[in-house]
Amino acid sequence: MENTDDMRRAGEATGLAALAADARRLTDGVPRAVLGIAGPPGTGKSTLARALVERIGEGAAYLPLDGFHLSNDQLARLGLTGRKGSEPSFDVAGYVALLRRVLDDPAHDIYVPDYDRTLHEPIAARHRVAPAARLVITEGNYLACDLPGWREARELMGECWYLDSPGEVRERRLLERQLAGGRTPDEAAAWLATNDGPNGELVETSRRRCGRILSTIGMDMFN
Repeated sequence: MENTDDMRRAGEATGLAALAADARRLTDGVPRAVLGIAGPPGTGKSTLARALVERIGEGAAYLPLDGFHLSNDQLARLGLTGRKGSEPSFDVAGYVALLRRVLDDPAHDIYVPDYDRTLHEPIAARHRVAPAARLVITEGNYLACDLPGWREARELMGECWYLDSPGEVRERRLLERQLAGGRTPDEAAAWLATNDGPNGELVETSRRRCGRILSTIGMDMFN
């Protein structure tokens, strides 16, 4: 009898291969395309995006929205320190400009920022979109939100998929993330209640603007 773990891994690989094949089709007939992956905090968007990029290989590149977090200094200036990760705490205009550049300039290396969870700050040029990358996979909470700036971002994507997972799974992941970042259990719970929770509620309103709904239920590769 085939080992259960082997069967599970084979199922995950098949599912990922099918998603990667669908993603690659976005580049049919165009020099380069952008696939967006939206969803509430803690659903595993970055894990899925990275897995797809790895599966596709040099034909794909990763562009996380988290690289467009405002710095802690700018958050303090704007009075948003306690709302870090909320919709207004991102440089959406800068994000849209980079998406446009990615589509308009496929012949040159384009460097992409990311967020460092050790430094708790955005950092420049962690990722690279190489000329060989015909598919750019971007992920973030607000990609499909019907709000200024985010509408323009959504229009630049060939497709936007919505990734969801059960609320208790998201909550556990978010608590673990905050604890790993140095918060106490009480501080982590308060952050979820006052920040991550409301952020997730906003993101859930964008579900209808996504062309495909994915779930992490039963997909261990997202854990």
